[in-house]
Amino acid sequence: MAEALKLARNGLYSASPNPRVGCVLVRQGQTVGRGWHMRTGAPHAEVNALSEAGDRSAGATAYVTLEPCSHRGLTPPCADALVEAGVARVVAGMRDPDPRVSGRGLERLRSAGIAVEVGLLETQCRALNRGFISRHERHRPWVTVKLAASLDGRTAMASGESQWITSVSARRDVQRLRARSDAIMTGIGTLLADDPSLNVRLSGKELGCSGEVRQPIRVVLDSEYKTPGSATLFSLPGEILIYGIKPQRDCGHGATRVRAARVSVPAVNGRPALDAVMRDLASRGINEVLVEAGATLVGALIEAGLVDELVLYLAPHLMGSRARGLVHLAGVEQMADRIGLEWIDNRMVGQDLRLTARVVRASKAV
Repeated sequence: MAEALKLARNGLYSASPNPRVGCVLVRQGQTVGRGWHMRTGAPHAEVNALSEAGDRSAGATAYVTLEPCSHRGLTPPCADALVEAGVARVVAGMRDPDPRVSGRGLERLRSAGIAVEVGLLETQCRALNRGFISRHERHRPWVTVKLAASLDGRTAMASGESQWITSVSARRDVQRLRARSDAIMTGIGTLLADDPSLNVRLSGKELGCSGEVRQPIRVVLDSEYKTPGSATLFSLPGEILIYGIKPQRDCGHGATRVRAARVSVPAVNGRPALDAVMRDLASRGINEVLVEAGATLVGALIEAGLVDELVLYLAPHLMGSRARGLVHLAGVEQMADRIGLEWIDNRMVGQDLRLTARVVRASKAV
């Protein structure tokens, strides 16, 4: 199963909106087939492993990180392929949360007389597909917030100047966060102030994967659709979504000329309802969202209970008390109101410190 997980990671930057899946076939103590899922429409991990094993699949044990699918989508059901190949035993890392599959693939295997076990290295299997699981179980994507700050927690000077707080190494590392994400989200304030590209600028070779790099969808929260057509992100390839609260016929003058899909959602305090935005993204097959935004939007997402993980790059310098703060949390007045975090990882990236934390307590979504 550890080998299957390693294979599944080959799809880290390309498999979505499908899950990242790996499969290893073992017969008489020998590995006879390996496979992983590259992208939507391509053969699934089990099919690739069976193809490599050929006749040696008969009587083998299949170790697969996710329950084999039982429905016909762009490709035939993997459960049927395993049955037809004569596999004797299937060990799945976890049950598939997709309601079209959940349990049905396992039942198909059992009804054919195949021994089935579920739950081996399940924690690792779930971590690899955290966004896919979130989309099906919580009906919203997995949300990671990327932050960059000085050691005293400042993200920009009082004037707004912010380039560059962190090192080239840290900014290159952020490209990997972008590459594994289905969407990158920012707010209209950040877009107008920084004119970000919000794209992946590393090649597949630089990312350590095969094939063409998939560009994430760029998402802008813009209440009145004031995004200017001159924004850099419109000069780059890829899909763009602008979420606002006005009906489409009332779009601001700048938005009428831009290449983007405009999505109207309900308003909360004069801004797009964040939970509605996340539900809409999930309905579009978005598994993971990376937020690169200012303190106000980041704070609103945290207070709404919509942030799962924070990735903070701390640079070894001080920017002073007049510089802008990291997160704006209007609802935190007392110690009891604090947002709880759990440290997940810390490491040096060039001269900067990268801290990763999970949110363990947040207020209810609005």
